[in-house]
Amino acid sequence: QVQLVESGGRLVQAGGSLRLSCAASGRTFSSYAMGWFRQAPGKEREFVAATSSSGASTFYADSVKGRFTLSRDYAKNTAYLQMNSLKPEDTAVYYCAARNRVAFSSTSYDYWGQGTQVTVSS
Repeated sequence: QVQLVESGGRLVQAGGSLRLSCAASGRTFSSYAMGWFRQAPGKEREFVAATSSSGASTFYADSVKGRFTLSRDYAKNTAYLQMNSLKPEDTAVYYCAARNRVAFSSTSYDYWGQGTQVTVSS
């Protein structure tokens, strides 16, 4: 089992940047693929990015490709989501999640953090 805690969300102006963190504890961090999802008010939770347990493969939603970067620091047991050129439509609660293999559906993930709010003002 793994516990996940997100941080880094806040209010930012359009065009700005944020880095979200997802700190993992429990079983070996390197055993898990990590994903980021987001959920805006009144909308379903949607895939943002995911990376394999080794970090060798990383995938992005088309809406964030070229603007967001997912990375992981194995020494710190932490995954990061660097978000640049933020847009108002990026406003959502962002969640990190873990499972044994990369997946793009939120229903496939076994472990979730509590979420962190990102608000992008125009």
